[in-house]
Amino acid sequence: MRYLTAGESHGPQLTTIIEGIPAQLELIAADINGELARRQGGYGRGRRMQIEKDQVQILSGVRHGKTTGAPIALVVENKDWTHWTKIMGAEPIDEDAEKEVKRKLTRPRPGHADLNGAIKYGHRDMRNVLERSSARETTVRVAAGAVAKKLLSTFNIQVGGHVLEIGGVKAEKTAYESVADLKERSEASQVRCLDEAASLKMMEAIDQAKKDGDSIGGIVEVVIENVPIGLGSHVQYDRKLDAKIAAAVMSINAFKGVEIGIGFEAARLPGSQVHDEILWDEDNGYSRRTNRLGGFEGGMTNGMPIVVRGVMKPIPTLYKPLQSVDIDSKEPFAASIERSDSCAVPAAAVVAEAVVAWEVANVLLETFGHDQIPTIQENVNRHNEEARTF
Repeated sequence: MRYLTAGESHGPQLTTIIEGIPAQLELIAADINGELARRQGGYGRGRRMQIEKDQVQILSGVRHGKTTGAPIALVVENKDWTHWTKIMGAEPIDEDAEKEVKRKLTRPRPGHADLNGAIKYGHRDMRNVLERSSARETTVRVAAGAVAKKLLSTFNIQVGGHVLEIGGVKAEKTAYESVADLKERSEASQVRCLDEAASLKMMEAIDQAKKDGDSIGGIVEVVIENVPIGLGSHVQYDRKLDAKIAAAVMSINAFKGVEIGIGFEAARLPGSQVHDEILWDEDNGYSRRTNRLGGFEGGMTNGMPIVVRGVMKPIPTLYKPLQSVDIDSKEPFAASIERSDSCAVPAAAVVAEAVVAWEVANVLLETFGHDQIPTIQENVNRHNEEARTF
């Protein structure tokens, strides 16, 4: 499978085209809209989420509630486009009109793609960079991820996510019985945190950051259970599934670190406290006594839940902006201010779920077939039985 996204933050719409989804997958707009709504929620979101009410249009690849095997085109309209039609229009404008309608940006914001992108592509107006590098693009990545989640759920593979830390406030009570339990409890929290006491402190930290004109980041975790053994491969670096997942998480706007299982903690422990002992019983086949390696060994899934965490830095658009330099005058100025969130970590957990689900679904199809769901289901069932009795 593969997908591409297109669109700008204040353009008319965001688009993704997905190729490689098998035929006979049940899919309707509600399957995607629920995930889009989750992305827009979460404590700390800014005014843009009050403007946009993201709803998907399925324009191709689905007929009467089932995929056809053809490319799927998904579109999400930007409601705010009505205020930006002249500024973001595609048609050329003359010099006088340009002065009237164009909100030219010449003061790059520290921590953003503004200056680097302007230099790379030769833009004297950095809005050409800002519009595409905006995290608004993750809307259609979540849409693509929703399709991947629907595919995985067909094979009883469940995906959930939650927040472990915001602004230095750490969740202590993070145990859960299953991904279903994780999802129910995280969705009940405004910050998607399983620890109720920590949730309140996280919201207080977000409120303080907003009051200070500042922003805060955090850590999110994604868990996927019921994954077949052997997704990915040890034979080439670019076939290791944990590497694909790490790259996907790092591609999310503002993410600066990834770990799988106990991650960096492994550097501080002896091997006897890092590796997972292998068990076997007649009913379930192979399992592990612990899951410190997060469901992976040798770049392949080992049947235990996939556990991956990502670190999101504070959003760099600040209402109390940092110093920058105007690229036209070269004079120091406070950086430009665009509408922003004081904290988007709860929303980022949803994006992380989407990109991890996509990578797992993609490798699942590489392993068990691409054409139609019934055939893939047969292949998965046969593989699981062979793995159980191996």
